[in-house]
Amino acid sequence: MKRLFLHGLDSSGFGTKGKFFAETYPDVLRPDFDGSLTERMERLRAIVADLQDLIIVGSSFGGLMATCLAVERPELVKRLILLAPALNFKEYQPPSTKLATQAILIIGHHDTVTPPDIVIPAAEDTFARLETVMVNDDHLLHESFRQLDWNTLLA
Repeated sequence: MKRLFLHGLDSSGFGTKGKFFAETYPDVLRPDFDGSLTERMERLRAIVADLQDLIIVGSSFGGLMATCLAVERPELVKRLILLAPALNFKEYQPPSTKLATQAILIIGHHDTVTPPDIVIPAAEDTFARLETVMVNDDHLLHESFRQLDWNTLLA
């Protein structure tokens, strides 16, 4: 089993969430990405090429990347923890058949960047095994992120 954290569009593996994982779960890989979705996915594919049983935490654009990887290579992914994933990104289309991959979607009720009324239906169309957790928070999940049961989520 290998655990990864995929950061958002304007963040890095050393941002607030990345630092949390570095300090609390040092085995979590926190690669940096830049460029277009295509460029980021090429880098992600190279990183996971020899890995399996992945537990991926994807934040915002990183959640979109994690979802795209699960669509492409479902056999690699054990579980996704999607933090306000950018499934409202115009290029994203749910697969024709729902994925069996376990996915936990955590999204803020007050999120205006990845609005729950758009993201939740996209996730429901993507994953057959989806658990949705709505929190009283905004897109960055500053109030709720550290309160999540990370020991269980990452187990």
